[in-house]
Amino acid sequence: APKRKAAFGSVGRKIPYRILHVINHDGESLGNMHRAEALKLMDQHDLKLVLLRENAEPPVYRLMTGQQLHEEQLKRAERKKASPKPWVVQKELSFSSAIAKNDLETKTKQIAQWIEKKYHVKVTIRQAK
Repeated sequence: APKRKAAFGSVGRKIPYRILHVINHDGESLGNMHRAEALKLMDQHDLKLVLLRENAEPPVYRLMTGQQLHEEQLKRAERKKASPKPWVVQKELSFSSAIAKNDLETKTKQIAQWIEKKYHVKVTIRQAK
């Protein structure tokens, strides 16, 4: 099975950088340190080392508990859901002009739901014979 991409760059021991900027689990900066020192701190306090900003110099890592890591993953998932989508979804609905009243009401509700979801809606009405 293909591996799922993690929400965080690296969690745990696989750290490709020698020098890291480390933040403790309370949010206080511990400064720049060697990878081995950061791993030693991680083991001593039974925490996880999580990459926050890779493009900073040196990369910023944070020591987190399992609970903090879980909460951060939930926050990132919420932000991802709330962010605008780069593509536009278009829905199309077609019906006859001789449509029954209850069918028209059902289709109107469906259109309202699509509009709430920010979909583009195209409605086509065909003339009855």
